[in-house]
This record gives sequence, C-alpha cells and structure tokens, in this order.
Amino acid sequence: MLFILFTVVACSSNESTSDENDSNVESEVDKSPVTYTYFNAGSAGNDVDTKDTKIGKIFEEETGVNFRIEHLVGDVNTRIGTMVASGEYPDVISPDTAIDTILDAGAFIPLNDLLEEHAPNLLEAYGPYLERMKDEDGNIYFIPFGATHNYIPNPNIDQGAFWIQRGVLKEFDYPEITTLEEYMDLIEKYQQKYPEVDGSKTIGFTALTYDWRFFAFANAPMHLAGYPNDGDVIVDMETYEATVYADKEPTKRYLKELNELNAKGLFDKEAFVANYDEYLAKIASGRVLGFFDYGWQVNQSLNNLLEAGDDDKRFVALPIVLDEGIKDQYLDPPAFIANRGIGITVSAENPERIVQFWDHMIKEENQRLIMWGFEGEHYEVGEDGRFFRTDEQLSLTAKQEEREKSGMAYFEWSWPRINGTFSDGNAVEPRRQSEVARANYTDGDKKLLEQYGAEVFADFFAEPDERPWYPAWDSNLEQGSPADIFAQRSEDLKRKHFPRIVLADPAQFEAEWETFVTEYQKLDVAAFEEAMTQVVADKMEAAQ
Repeated sequence: MLFILFTVVACSSNESTSDENDSNVESEVDKSPVTYTYFNAGSAGNDVDTKDTKIGKIFEEETGVNFRIEHLVGDVNTRIGTMVASGEYPDVISPDTAIDTILDAGAFIPLNDLLEEHAPNLLEAYGPYLERMKDEDGNIYFIPFGATHNYIPNPNIDQGAFWIQRGVLKEFDYPEITTLEEYMDLIEKYQQKYPEVDGSKTIGFTALTYDWRFFAFANAPMHLAGYPNDGDVIVDMETYEATVYADKEPTKRYLKELNELNAKGLFDKEAFVANYDEYLAKIASGRVLGFFDYGWQVNQSLNNLLEAGDDDKRFVALPIVLDEGIKDQYLDPPAFIANRGIGITVSAENPERIVQFWDHMIKEENQRLIMWGFEGEHYEVGEDGRFFRTDEQLSLTAKQEEREKSGMAYFEWSWPRINGTFSDGNAVEPRRQSEVARANYTDGDKKLLEQYGAEVFADFFAEPDERPWYPAWDSNLEQGSPADIFAQRSEDLKRKHFPRIVLADPAQFEAEWETFVTEYQKLDVAAFEEAMTQVVADKMEAAQ
C-alpha cells in the first residue's frame, strides 16, 4: 500500500546524516516566515491573515507559516471558472462543490510524496481512509475534512429529521409520535385550533426546494423508510446493492401525504418558489408547525427562535418513519466524506511547508486548541478529565468576535482535522460533548427532555447501524458517463414533477405520479444503480 515506506524515509532530508536524532531533524525544518494564499469556497467569513488570530500566531511561531484566507463571495462555479481560465490560482483552495472543476483542470498537485516525506501525523490520522482518498490514477490530490476516531453522535440534531414546533407537542401533552401519519395528524389538529399566529396564517408544513438544496425535499422518503442519507440510493444491508428510491413506494407515500395536506390547505404552496433566505425567514417567523430538513441548514432560524425567547415557537427534531416497527436511521453512522477537501495548487512554491503546517495542526494538542480554545479561558478540565464550559465560557465562545479573535472560527473547519474523540475520550468538537450540550440547555429544553425521559436530544433517535461505505453520495461519477447523465436528468425530472404531484387535485395524484415514474424509468436507472453499487463495493474493500 501507499505510504508503507514512511517510517523509513520520514527523517531523511538533503542535509541529513545517519546519526541525526529526532531533535536535529526537527531543527532542520524551515521555519522562516512565509505567507500562503488560501481561497475557502466552503464557508463564509471575514478575510483574514491567520497570524492575526491567537491560535494562528502560535502556529506561525511554531512553523513560520501564515495563511491569508479569502472566503467566497458570489457564485463558486463562476469564481473557480475564472481561476481555471486564467491558470492562476491561490496557493491553497478548498473548492467545495467545484472540486471536479479543479481536478479536471489539473490545478491540484499530487500529495503522495509530500505526505510520505513530511506528514507522519496526517498519515496516522487519516490511515483508515487513505485508499478512499486516492483518485483513479492512484494519487491523492486533496485532504478531506475529517478523519473519524471513536465516533460519537451530536447530542443535538444537526442532520436530517422531521421538525415540529414544541407548542404542538405541549398542546397535546407531549405525545409519542413515530409515524408520518401521526406527525401530520398532530399538525392538522393543532392548526385547526390555532389557524393564525400573531395575525398571520399558520403554516402546517413547509419544505426547502431551492437550487441545489432541493435534496432536502427529495431525501425525506429515504429517511422515512429507515435509511440514512446515502443520496439518491438506499443500500441493502445484506447484499450491499444500491437502489434508487425516487420512483418507489416510500416516495409515493410521502408525496401522497403532502398532496392530501395541500388539499386541506396545510401545505405551504410557496415552498416550491421560495428562495433559501425566504425559507429561513418563514421558519423563524413562528408560523410554521413542521418541516423536514437537515439541522445544519436551518441552524440560523433555530438560533433566531432561541434568541426570541419563546420556547413554544422553537422546534424539536423527531425520527419519523412510515410505519411502526421501522428502525430510524437519521443519525449519521461514522462517515468519511471524500469529495470535499483542501488541496495545494500548481501555483504554490515550496508546497512542503504547507504540508508540514497541516501535519502540525493535526496533532492532538493542536486539534484540542483549535476546537476547544485555551484552557481556563474557553474551557475547564474536571477532576475526571472531562472537558466542560462554565456559563461564562459558554457565553464567550458563542460570540463570533471571540471565535474570530482566538482563531477557532477560522481553523475548526475547511482544514485537515479529526472527528470523534481524542485519545482521552473527550469529544473533539465541544458541541458533541454531552456536558457542554446539557449546560447550554434552556429551561424549556430541560422540560421537554424530561417529558420524554431523555438527557439529550439525540436520545430520541436510534443508534446508527454500522455502514463502512457511508456515505454513498460523496462518489465522483465520471463526467459524461451514463450514471452521471442519469444523475443530472433524474434531478431535473424530480424538480419538474414533484411540485406537480404535491399540488395536484387529489383525484389526479395517481396520474401525476405515473407520469413521473414513466419518465423516470426511461432513464438509464440500471447504469446508475450499477455504478453506485460499485461505489459501495469499492468503499467496503477499502475499509477492510
């Protein structure tokens, strides 16, 4: 396998001799000041020199390296396209969804040799995933964001779920609801009692369908059927075969439920025309009773509702399924996302300095600094060794200004990093530490959890089953291949037909559904399923 020679070559350099010890080798690492440019298309933020942050200053003193980070403004494809056309690139890029454009342009340099020679810590951290990081030519061109060690779920829900306004549960004395029918019935009964909120019409159920975020609407049937987010397919746990579900019974039943909801005036008709900002504003308005989405997409609205201080208007995530007896799989199993990451471009001089910086920041003590901040200032360590935050520290670390000043806001994501737990059992991310989650809970949170006998919100959900391939959606299908063409055309069909199906007169539902299924099955479904099954097989093999 690649990298097995690392232990032999790690301490070599042009000037080294056989009797050099580790400290001599360390002293030979170039620590002269250098600034590299880094374009981060994956997250918003203020442009910054990392040395102007407390953590970045420490890293610069230890490595000599500073990064001038520029975040995306505007459309990522336009910006990346301009770089490709000119052939001029920043030294480092995190291209987000434009990763294929960067790779096809040959903008990233291979990292294999650099990792072997300069990155023992990176190799150790990413060891289980190295095979999955390789391109078809055997080269590694970018480092994905996150190698999982000792996975733990987020105590609060940042992934998919059916969300319901807490006041609905309170109104009916906190009932146990499991199925989609029970969920929708409860919303309907509440809206009948309270048809208006602050003078505006109550919205029973809304959905996010805007632009690339349409997946938040199309993915729901997969979760209702008891599967995690593998994208356009569900994967059989025994045969490992990948099968599309857009034309299957779970999707039909979900759209049928929304169609009936719409006929009763409970579905938000604007859901198919509203943009993302309008959707977020609606969620935060207090008028919406329910929706399906991924927590990370609605976090802004959820925070706005929290700040407003009315717990009844806030939402709670529920693991809704189609039928009793289906084991929910909303919580992501241990995952490795291989189609997003950070790479070094052909424009970078002395790329080994960049790799050495990454190797330094992936050390456990530095990951702790990045994620938790400074002990005594941003967190404390209990006698049992567990990390926690005081009320004052919770308040401090919630302030964006403090997060930027310290550097946590700039280093915690879009770099090589680890996920899960540190070697001492503490969570890498504070938000995944149960002590931190519980300390952040409002009185309303605690009351709600008490009603359902839970300590954290993840307790509502089943533990995820192990899926070594997970997720299937991060595969890079060959451009122009039958599977790639299917993926594009099937998306277009769903965008065209799903609104028609939901908004149709109930008497026309079957006809609208059959029209979609007929058009969908004219596509090369078999080629896509075969390709995705192969993706799963390849990942299973690489995980062994």
